[in-house]
Amino acid sequence: MMPELMILIASTRPGRVGLPVGEWFHRVARQQAKFDVKLVDLKELELPFMDEPYHPRLRQYQHAHTRRWSGMVEAADAFVFVIPEYNFGFTAPLKNAIDYLSQEWQYKPVGFVSYGGVSGGTRAVQMAKQVVTALKMVPVPEAVTIPFVSQSIKEGKFQSNEPLDAAAALMLDELERWEATLRPMRKTVQTTSR
Repeated sequence: MMPELMILIASTRPGRVGLPVGEWFHRVARQQAKFDVKLVDLKELELPFMDEPYHPRLRQYQHAHTRRWSGMVEAADAFVFVIPEYNFGFTAPLKNAIDYLSQEWQYKPVGFVSYGGVSGGTRAVQMAKQVVTALKMVPVPEAVTIPFVSQSIKEGKFQSNEPLDAAAALMLDELERWEATLRPMRKTVQTTSR
């Protein structure tokens, strides 16, 4: 059975390009066939602003949307966050989605597909890395960085190129390695958290 990779689209605004970028990466990941790949869109998930009364480490979730989100994240063995850069940072919906949970994220690798203007979203990735490491996730150094992303959107589809395809394949290789390495640690967390 293949490990599960969740590709999470972090932009929810109207007119976003995160959806076509995420759909492109989803196709690449499925073609590489290293993971059972799930594409999750935060816009469709519609998580309200954090509304749980208890700290996530307790896993005493009061709302169905949190329990559903918890199950989705717990089932995943690795992640790719598809993130834009807003004012040198990453999106509030992604931070909100991360903050809903705690143990479900632990000992799972995460890669980043970032996009934006001249920086290609790299400052958002650096900020996100601080958050995910606090949750015991392992961000892989390999990344897909897309500068001037709007130039690569044609008729609502993202048009990749050879360097981006190569970067995506390299990141997926590294996620596969880290997922296997961290698997025993995840099993320990799942056993002790129940």
